[in-house]
Amino acid sequence: MFTGIIQDVGRVKSLRRLGDTARLEALAPGLSAELRAGDSVAVNGACLTVTGRNGKAFQADLSRETLERSNLGNLSSGDSINLELPLLPTVRLGGHFVQGHVDAVAQVVRIEKQQAFALFRFSLPAGMRAYVVEKGSIAVDGISLTVSGLGIDFFEVAIIPHTLEHTNLSRRKPGDRVNLECDILAKYVEAALNQRRHDGSQDGLTAKYLRDRGY
Repeated sequence: MFTGIIQDVGRVKSLRRLGDTARLEALAPGLSAELRAGDSVAVNGACLTVTGRNGKAFQADLSRETLERSNLGNLSSGDSINLELPLLPTVRLGGHFVQGHVDAVAQVVRIEKQQAFALFRFSLPAGMRAYVVEKGSIAVDGISLTVSGLGIDFFEVAIIPHTLEHTNLSRRKPGDRVNLECDILAKYVEAALNQRRHDGSQDGLTAKYLRDRGY
C-alpha cells in the first residue's frame, strides 16, 4: 500500500525484453539503501518486487500483465521514474490509499503553465469515467493528485511547484503516456451497489447473509 507521495525520482538504467516479460534496472540514489530483494516499490505508480540491488541501482521483473496495463514497457534508458516505498503505519498519510495496481494508461493532452504552477489535462479512458469525480483523488504515474476539472473524456489537475520539482511531471509533454489508478474506495462502492442490484434488495450483502443463515 502506498500514499502517492513521491519519495524519489530515479532513472532507468536499462529495460531488457525477455519474451513477453522484461527486466528493469533503475537507479534510485535516494532509496537504494532501503531496498532489499523481495521488497515492494512503486515505479510510476506500478507496484513491483525488487529482485536484486547493485549499489544505487535495483532490479525488478515485469510480468506480461504489467507490460500490457502500464507504461513501463515504453521506458528507455535515461527516462525519469517516480519512486515510492510502501506505507509504514507510523507515517502520516499525506495522499490517499494507492495500491500500485494500474487501471489504465492515459495520455497527456495539454499542459498550461500558470506562473510557477501548471494545469495538466489528461485523457480519461471510458472505463474509468465512473470512478473519477471533481475534487476526488487519482494517482497519475503514482502521484496522488486532486481532480480540479472533469469532462467526458478528460480530467485536469493543478500541479503545485513542489510536485513539479519533485516528480517526473516536470519532464512530461503532450502525447506522453501515464499510468492511472483510481481511488479504491470508488471500486468498492460500485461493487456494493452492483451486489445490491443483483440481490434485488436494498440491504444487499447484509440481508443475503442473514437470509442464508435462517434469520
